[in-house]
Amino acid sequence: MSTPAGERLLTAASTLFYRRGIRAVGVDLIAETAGTTKKTLYDRFGSKDALVALYLERRAAFWQGFLRERMAGRPPAAVFDVLAEWLADQDRGCAFVNAYAEIGGTDHPAEPVIRAEKEWMRAYLVELVRAAGLPAELGIDLHLLYEGASVMATAGGVPDAPVRAKAAAERLLSACGSAPTSGSAG
Repeated sequence: MSTPAGERLLTAASTLFYRRGIRAVGVDLIAETAGTTKKTLYDRFGSKDALVALYLERRAAFWQGFLRERMAGRPPAAVFDVLAEWLADQDRGCAFVNAYAEIGGTDHPAEPVIRAEKEWMRAYLVELVRAAGLPAELGIDLHLLYEGASVMATAGGVPDAPVRAKAAAERLLSACGSAPTSGSAG
């Protein structure tokens, strides 16, 4: 995959899978968009399914870096500000939820990637609340709010869902003894 053609294929596939959906995108379109051949795709990745898994692994790494960079030194509820910033450029919502809707419950190689990303996010939020001196259970609650806000902001047609989720998170954190967070749901 580390060849220029492999990189073009992964980039093209990533854009297409997110914009159109995994099942709607065939290897012919990926190869054509990348300016390569199907043979090159299969030589580099082995299968479309393996390419889907790599797309999601790359997306997870990008999101996790984006989140960590923007959360540095901020209180736990700020995760919803970062989510709102992320969603401003992601009009189809969570790529992992979208992928799971298409391939979940199968033996697809991307399913463990999807589950790992969700587990990472839950563990990250648990880490944030523990660092704030709060019970780990609150991190799980924040994760539920985060996932709900992510889906509602796009599929649910509630564009201010991250703002609402942040306000709910601040109330929850405050009720559990957290110091006030960075301004209310604004």
